[in-house]
Amino acid sequence: MKLQIDGKTYPVIIDKKKTTKNLYIRIKEDLTVYITCHSTTSDKQIEKIIKENSSSIRKMIERTKKKQQYQQEFYFLGKRYDVVYTEYCDISFGQDKVFLRREFDLDKWKKKQALQLFYEHLEQCYHNFSRPIPHPSLRIRKMKTRWGVCNVKTKVITLNLELITKDIHCLDYVIYHELSHLVVPNHSAQFWQVVGENCPDYKKYRRLTNALGEE
Repeated sequence: MKLQIDGKTYPVIIDKKKTTKNLYIRIKEDLTVYITCHSTTSDKQIEKIIKENSSSIRKMIERTKKKQQYQQEFYFLGKRYDVVYTEYCDISFGQDKVFLRREFDLDKWKKKQALQLFYEHLEQCYHNFSRPIPHPSLRIRKMKTRWGVCNVKTKVITLNLELITKDIHCLDYVIYHELSHLVVPNHSAQFWQVVGENCPDYKKYRRLTNALGEE
């Protein structure tokens, strides 16, 4: 099955399972429309649901395209740099350009930068926090759908390595968001009140960080 949207054709893969009760639509990184549904769902039903949700599918495809474009560009602390490959250094920054050796381990470099920067900002946000909370530990790793995670039981805050590409205020927002979970472990109105106490412009930075997904 194929899907036509705005003059472009996208492949559709249907996965029918006995254990799946509802129909789910996802967009893969290669822009394949992936549909999971119950084994008894007919192709005609699937076509009808796709037609009824064409607007949502279009938005999902556009979000995936923007995410891919973002990942192919070089951002550091919220600034975009044009990439210039060179053999003379591992990495070096100009005003609007970054000079990279092709074999350079960029993820390893990002993690080294993030370890110091994220720890410093976690400590700063912790000491400025409006309410008494236990001191958390920090972990850093790549995550596909979240900028941060707070394990309330172990008091461990995990931050997405890719936050190193975002504006420093976005980093602080995510940290305050996760610290607030040590007060309120859900996303209730009370939780957002705590976030607002510590990050008054959180709505602005939430919009900026949510290009990837929810924290």
